Formats: sequence, C-alpha cells, structure tokens
Amino acid sequence: MRPALQKAKKGAEPTKKIAAPIPTREVGGDKLNFNHAMVYAKDVQRALGFYRELLGFKLVDEFRHESKPVYARLRAPGGDGTIALHLAGPGTSLASDGVRLYFEIRELDEFCRKLQAKGFYITQMPRMMPWGWRHAYLNDPDGHEISLYWAGETRMKKTVMRTAKEVDKTPIAKTR
Repeated sequence: MRPALQKAKKGAEPTKKIAAPIPTREVGGDKLNFNHAMVYAKDVQRALGFYRELLGFKLVDEFRHESKPVYARLRAPGGDGTIALHLAGPGTSLASDGVRLYFEIRELDEFCRKLQAKGFYITQMPRMMPWGWRHAYLNDPDGHEISLYWAGETRMKKTVMRTAKEVDKTPIAKTR
C-alpha cells in the first residue's frame, strides 16, 4: 500500500500527499479499457429515438419498468463504442457542463444535411477547427452536447494551426 499522508512536523497538521500513478503491473497487469458513457435522460424513450433514429445507434440491451424504458445500452453504428441511457431521478439536473460526447463520421457534411432534412437543429454546421479536425455541434433532446467530427489525416497529430489559417481563407458555403 502507498501512504496517503506524508509525515508532518511535530504539532503541525498532516498534509495530503498526491500519490504517484500506480503502474499497470500493480493492478493485475491488465490495461484499463473504456467501457461506455452513461447519459441520463428525462425520457429514455425520447432519447432512444434520437440516438437510434437520427444517429443510427443499434440497441444492445433495454430494461423496462411498467412498460417504459428506464435503461438502454446502444452501440455506435460504425464501431464497438457504446453508450447507456439511464432514466434521471425526479428533480435531477441534467446539466453537463464540461462534458461533450464525440462521434466520428467520415461523411460529416452529408450526415449533418440528413439531420437537418429530418428537422433537427445543428448548433454549428461542419467547419474546420484550429486543431485540424472538421466539427459540427448539436445537442441531444436533454441538452447534452455532442460533437460530430472527422479527424481525417490529422488524427493523432499535434495541433496544426496552419490548417485552420488556410481554411479561414476559403469562403464558407451557406448552410440555410
């Protein structure tokens, strides 16, 4: 076990010591794997409609109480990533300041046009960002922020401000 507190001088209050990261070998040798993100919703059925019908997620599991869905697990249409939708308790705030869900799609512009054609509002149509990725932003029915993006060839590369400067010189097509 690693000590959580360092020794203090006699008569002084103990000081918290920040523990060093624990090497993987000390937790069984397994590497940590991200499993899923939990998204709380006021109405799971409505959230299911958004993630399934608009974004194309596939239902993996669902739990119902009194014939209404209160939990659902969904898989992204283009990979193994999953999200879980969970009914929020009465009076629970769904504000998610500081959290945004990211979904990557190569045909970003076409996908956004399809969403708009279905009457869905996109807060920012696709555009090149300073870090070299193309992003669009929207909110799910409960207000959770979502970024639809395509990283392309700049994936896993350090930010390239030059890319954004080049895009700034290109005229932007009207979206409406």
